[in-house]
Amino acid sequence: MNNLFSVFDPCTGILSMNWLSTLIFIILMPYKMWFTQNKFSWLTSTLMKKLHMEMFMLMKYSGTSLISISLFMLIMWNNLMGLLPHVFTSSAHLIFSLAMALPLWLGLMMYGWIMKTNSMFCHLVPTGTPGILMPFMVMIETISNIIRPTSLAVRLTANMIAGHLLMSLLGNNNSMMMLISLMLMFSILMMFELAVAMIQSYVFMTLMTLYSSEI
Repeated sequence: MNNLFSVFDPCTGILSMNWLSTLIFIILMPYKMWFTQNKFSWLTSTLMKKLHMEMFMLMKYSGTSLISISLFMLIMWNNLMGLLPHVFTSSAHLIFSLAMALPLWLGLMMYGWIMKTNSMFCHLVPTGTPGILMPFMVMIETISNIIRPTSLAVRLTANMIAGHLLMSLLGNNNSMMMLISLMLMFSILMMFELAVAMIQSYVFMTLMTLYSSEI
């Protein structure tokens, strides 16, 4: 079991630079110094515009879409680079996802309870709740708000680590009879992991935006 999880261990030596792969995607991002827009920069700008329009419908505060799109791009590039050989998958670690979810959740909660206290109290009791159930609904909503950063972080980490563990288990089989079938299976798994990498970044961004829209 230790050997199975050793592929996710960031400590591989005294001068371990595995976590630097988290920021390598900055090199791949398009820059304004290119006068001729290539297909990659056009795809990136189009994706950002579409995400901005969607986030603006959910949350109309200025700057919210910028934070959401930045989170989306950071998580998506780290998830995609984790599929490359010999690249450290930082998004498969709880410290990576929790470091993004917890500060944003704390900032939203502090802003909501300080600036919009009445609105935050109203969210604790849904409309139409019977009077006898109000204390229980307050407890349930409070627990739901507290576990939100943990659920965001665990969801991203679990989905990213599941496919890598499955491929590690299948890769330990060295028999020649299974080699051809494993190649086909790995191709299907890689396509599945590619879809999961993009979907999980979108889910993280959307859920964080929905949480902020409740303030």
